Amino acid sequence: MANIMNYKVLLYIFNIMLCLYALSGIKFEQFIKANKIVESRILVLIMGFIMAYLLTGFIFDFLKVSAII
Repeated sequence: MANIMNYKVLLYIFNIMLCLYALSGIKFEQFIKANKIVESRILVLIMGFIMAYLLTGFIFDFLKVSAII
């Protein structure tokens, strides 16, 4: 069980970096009010964590169903 949790933590870390990198290509400053740069960066962080959580859950469930883990 502990071995699976180690894989899940590594998967979370990788997916957080991947999602934040993917979100860096979008200019959220265009959708946010003027002079609210900090708020747009916080939005990117929150969206990155949410996307990483969902992606990790999907990958982990897919691997369990396909009997790889």
